[in-house]
Amino acid sequence: MKSREHKVTSYNPREGIYMVRSPIRVSGTRNNVYTLRLNNKSCSCGKWRTYTLPCSHVLVVCRENRSRTYTYVPEIYSRQTYRRTYQANFHPVLSENFWSDVPFNLTFYPPNMKKERGRKQGKRFQREMDYKNSDSPPRCGRCHMLGNNRKNYNNLGPSNI
Repeated sequence: MKSREHKVTSYNPREGIYMVRSPIRVSGTRNNVYTLRLNNKSCSCGKWRTYTLPCSHVLVVCRENRSRTYTYVPEIYSRQTYRRTYQANFHPVLSENFWSDVPFNLTFYPPNMKKERGRKQGKRFQREMDYKNSDSPPRCGRCHMLGNNRKNYNNLGPSNI
C-alpha cells in the first residue's frame, strides 16, 4: 500500500540506481527522498539491509520496471524453502509413561529469590591510588592535619592544633 504513493525517478537504470520520493504523511514527514541501488541491494532508508526483505521503495521500482520482486527476496523466505522445511514427517511426543529411564537423577532447585540486605558490593578493580601508603603518618579524615583524628577533632578543633 505504501509503495503506491511513491514517485520514482531513474538516475541510472543500467547500474540500478533510482531516486524514490515519498508523499507528505499525516505524521508530518514530508517528501523524503531515498536512493535505491538495486544491484547492491541497498536503500538509503536502511530497511532492506536491516530486515533483508525489500522495502516499499524496491516494490515501486520493480512495478515501474515491470520486474519480479521475488528476485530480491532471500532464498530462505522462498516457498521452496518453506516446503522443504515442513516436508519431513513429525511424530507426536509420547506421554511420560513411555519414556525410558535415565541413569541419573533430575533435580530442579528453585532460584534463590531471597533479597540480600545491605548495600551492594561494588565491582570496581582496585588501583594504585586505592592502596594506602604505609610510610606516611595518619592524618585526620576531616581536616587532613597530622596528629589529629576524628575522635579528638571535636575536643581540639582545627584551631587548637
